[in-house]
Amino acid sequence: MDWNELFQMQKELDRHIEEKHGLKSRDLFEEKYLAMLVELGELANETRCFKFWSKKERSSQPVILEEYVDGIHFLLSLGLEKNFRFQGMKDNEGKEPITETEQFNKVFALCQKFKENPAPDTYEALFSSYLLLGELLGFQESDVREAYKKKNEVNYERQNKGY
Repeated sequence: MDWNELFQMQKELDRHIEEKHGLKSRDLFEEKYLAMLVELGELANETRCFKFWSKKERSSQPVILEEYVDGIHFLLSLGLEKNFRFQGMKDNEGKEPITETEQFNKVFALCQKFKENPAPDTYEALFSSYLLLGELLGFQESDVREAYKKKNEVNYERQNKGY
């Protein structure tokens, strides 16, 4: 998938939020990093993949997709904060069989690695790992793109209503 369109949409949303809240001159990396971790945790909670003690069903795919896309928003925003762009996954990158729980743990670890070393290669690894998580959750790139666009509209509406 060509991520340029979504990076541009996120750049415009970030600019809108920063202007509206007087944040244009502020470095928001720490806040965006924490938001990414929170969204990743919310996504894990909806999948319930780690809740070995519970028999309750996981949330519906639309709910899980919406939570997943929240993470995409912050991945894009973190890249923009550091002037990085995701170039796309390399063939067979990280394609070994892995459980959802293992992939969540991998993404959390890569989030921490990116925070400690915000470099293009750590960003690429984090983004790729998050996309692999999406694949494990059953999402196609077209699903992600459309859900992102819908959630982007919701985010603008929320900002315009004083969210």
